[in-house]
Amino acid sequence: MRLTIFQRENWREISATLARNKTRTFLTAFGIFWGTAMLALLLGGATGFKGMMSRNFAGLSTNLGAISSGSRTMSYKGFNKGTPWYLTVDDCDNILRVSPAIDKGSPVYYGSGVVLYGSTNKTVNYNAIHPDYGRIIEPVIYSGRFLNDADQAQARKVLVVGKNLAAEIFGADDPIGKRISLRGVHFTVVGVAGQLGEASISSRIDDSILLPYSTAQRSFNIGNQVHFFAFTAPAGHSPSENEEAIRRYISRRHAIHPDDKNAMWMMDLSEMFSVIDGLFLGLTLLAFFVGIGSLMAGVIGVGNIMWIVVKERTHEFGVRRAIGAKPADITVQVLLESITLTLIAGTAGVCFAAIVLGIIDHVTADPLLGMAGFEISFGHALAVLLIFFVLGTAAGTLPALKAMRIKPIEALRDK
Repeated sequence: MRLTIFQRENWREISATLARNKTRTFLTAFGIFWGTAMLALLLGGATGFKGMMSRNFAGLSTNLGAISSGSRTMSYKGFNKGTPWYLTVDDCDNILRVSPAIDKGSPVYYGSGVVLYGSTNKTVNYNAIHPDYGRIIEPVIYSGRFLNDADQAQARKVLVVGKNLAAEIFGADDPIGKRISLRGVHFTVVGVAGQLGEASISSRIDDSILLPYSTAQRSFNIGNQVHFFAFTAPAGHSPSENEEAIRRYISRRHAIHPDDKNAMWMMDLSEMFSVIDGLFLGLTLLAFFVGIGSLMAGVIGVGNIMWIVVKERTHEFGVRRAIGAKPADITVQVLLESITLTLIAGTAGVCFAAIVLGIIDHVTADPLLGMAGFEISFGHALAVLLIFFVLGTAAGTLPALKAMRIKPIEALRDK
C-alpha cells in the first residue's frame, strides 16, 4: 500500500486547497517568506559587517604588540614624578633578547621634512624602520621592492614612497630609480607601497616615506632615539606574555619604579581582536534572536490559517471519514498542506536574502581585499530552512490532530 504522501492526487488537492483562497494563502506565505528572509539577511549581514570592520586591520598581524616611552608617574631613584624617559634602539635590541615570546621586531622613529623633486616642494611624514617592519605590517608593493636587510646593514640612502604620496610628487612618472631630496639629503626611490587596511600604529604607509633606521641615524643625526617598538609574538602566544619581562628591563635600565605601570605604554592587538570577536558574537546572537522572532510571526500565521482550513473543511473531513478514510490520512493531508506552504515560501525567502546579500557584497567589494562577506553559507541556509520546517510542522500539528479527532456524524451535521 502506498503512503498517502506519495500519491499524486494528494498533491493536486493540496494545490487546489491553497489556491482556493489566494489572498489568505499569499499573506500567510508572505509572512513565512519575510521571516526566513529576515533571519538570513540578519545572519549574512552580521558576517558582512564583521568583514568590513576587519578590513580596517587588514595587513596588521593579529599578534602585534607595541611599546613606547612616556613620563614617570612615581618618583624613583632621584627622578621626580613627571620626568620623561626615552626608548632607544639599544632597548629594542635588548627587549628582543630578554622577552620570552617575540618573533620579529622593529624600532620606529617618525618625523617630518621637506621633499624636493623637480619643481615639487612638499612637507611629508617619514618613518625610519628596520626591514622586519614589513613583516609586522604587511605592505602592498605596487612597484619596486620594500626595504631589505642590506639597506639597514649598509645604511643605504634608499626609501620607499607611499602610493598616494608618489602620485603627488611624481605624477605620471615612474618613481623607481628617481632621486629626491628629503631634509636636504638625496635618496633613491626603490619602491612604491601601500597599506591594506585603514588602521596603523604610525602614519599610513600610503601617505608617508619609509627609510632604513640606520640611514636616518647617519643622515638626520637622530642618535639612538626611538618613538616606539613594534613586534609580533610567535604563533600560539600573545604579545602580553612579554609585558612582565619588558617592564622589568625598562624599570632597571631607565630607573622607573617597578610599580609605575603608566610610565610605559603597551599595546596588544590580539586583545583588541578578542574584544571585536566578542562584540560580533553578541551581534550575531542578537541577529539570530531577532530573526527567530520574525520566524515565529510567520509560524503563528501558518498555525492560524491551518486552524481556519480545518474549521472550513470539517464537513469535507466528515464525508471522507464516512466513506472509509483513516484518521492518519486526514492528519497527513493537513500536515502536508502546512509543510508545503512553509517550504515553498521559506525557500523563496532564503533565495531572496541570498540575492540581496550578493548585491550588497558586490557593491561593498574592495579592489585589494575583495568581498566583505555579506553572504549566507549553504549550511546556514539549510539550517534556516530546517528550523522553519520544524516550526512549520509543529504549527500544523495541532490543527492536524484536531482534524483527526473529527467524528464523521458530527462533521456531517456541521453547517
